[in-house]
Amino acid sequence: MPSRNSSKPKLIGVVGVGSFGAAIANMLAEKNQVMVYARKEEIVEEINSQKTAAGREFNPAIQATSSPEELCKACDILFFMIPSSAFMEVVRNFAPFLYPYHVIIHGTKGLTLNLPEGESIETVKKLRRSQILTMSEVILQETVAVRVGCLAGPNISKELSLGQPAATVVASKYNEVILEGQQLLRSEKFQVYGNSDIVGVELSGVLKNIIAIAAGALAGLGLGENAKGLLISRGMVEMVHLSKALGGSVQSVIGLAGVGDLVTTCNSVDSRNFTVGFRLAKGETLDQILGSMEEVAEGINTVRIIDAFIKSAGIRAPITESLHRVLFEDLPIGEALQFLMKFPFSVDVDFV
Repeated sequence: MPSRNSSKPKLIGVVGVGSFGAAIANMLAEKNQVMVYARKEEIVEEINSQKTAAGREFNPAIQATSSPEELCKACDILFFMIPSSAFMEVVRNFAPFLYPYHVIIHGTKGLTLNLPEGESIETVKKLRRSQILTMSEVILQETVAVRVGCLAGPNISKELSLGQPAATVVASKYNEVILEGQQLLRSEKFQVYGNSDIVGVELSGVLKNIIAIAAGALAGLGLGENAKGLLISRGMVEMVHLSKALGGSVQSVIGLAGVGDLVTTCNSVDSRNFTVGFRLAKGETLDQILGSMEEVAEGINTVRIIDAFIKSAGIRAPITESLHRVLFEDLPIGEALQFLMKFPFSVDVDFV
């Protein structure tokens, strides 16, 4: 097995060149050498020759490759910035070239399923927690990597690209991973906090996407700040209960990766999940919205998975339940709102 070479200059790898991947790559390139991975050879050529891809500008020093082997050999630290729908496939492509010395930090706020062959979310009778994987769990299951972390928080890609002040959380069971993330990313305009509850931090970023879709729908309906405040506060409570049921902590939900990200995405027209809800409320169908979006809104798949889980576990999560009926069962948004307004919440806060 190759050993980690601590004497060579630190070259950082970024897997994925979407809006978030490009933003993180450029931030890393401010004080590190960076190599990015893209699957399509034409994108690699564009980055290497023109330092752009899909209208996104890249730091002139950034190199690009379409070879997982080249990236893994050149880089001991890798940032995976790819949609959850492609995450398993990409990780499996990288797995033969990963070793225990690699440090992997991902920035994907989504879930995937680990079902028996031939099963799907529609056919599985009871969806168990063990069949739901966060992205760190995918990495640990599919590779020999051990030191795994995640990046989560209120990180709108457009604002990061403009150099506007922001903060994030690097979460890992290993303090070394947190320290590496802080050293690589922290700057005068970007603060990096640490958290040892990696699953709780991942779930916070995942679950807030559900509430962000609902917030977009409220905005699309033309409702005011009172309704938004109600949704965010009840959404936080729902996130806490769901996170606890899935193995996360209350502390992570009420931190930057949870409430911090929740407040940001519930107020941002630059959020893809907010945009989905807004356009639904304006009368577009889900198929129309998905057909015109350049990047994935992770919250849609999250609603499907979490709705199946709560039905199997006997948990009530009214916002998630209502959104599932709107997205996949043709329930009018107005009726979903009426259901939520009549839902018998009896206690304001019941988790402290």
